[in-house]
Amino acid sequence: MLEGKAVVRETDMTEAMQSHVMELAYKALDLHEVSDCQSIANYIKQQKVDEAYGPAWNCVVGKEFGSCITHLTGSFIFFHVEMMEFLIFKDGKDFHETKDQAIGMEFHTKKPIQ
Repeated sequence: MLEGKAVVRETDMTEAMQSHVMELAYKALDLHEVSDCQSIANYIKQQKVDEAYGPAWNCVVGKEFGSCITHLTGSFIFFHVEMMEFLIFKDGKDFHETKDQAIGMEFHTKKPIQ
């Protein structure tokens, strides 16, 4: 496990989503070897982010990488913990959804129908 503090390089996520995603990264680092980037990314993406915010999320974990991506507004974060970098974003495929529906926030904000 890495003991450093997460440092956000770029994001357009809400503070709550940022905190949640960074907590997932710490948990993934606790559960997996630091050198096993694929398992760390898989844990964050499939086990947790897709579950919390719906499908179509992408997660890249590694050391010293760059990217050029297209993402759905409100669903992007790029941060590092010591030497490990984390890129998490949602691919917006359905342009008929609202932004909140697409990034999964509607699941958390809807009140049950009575």
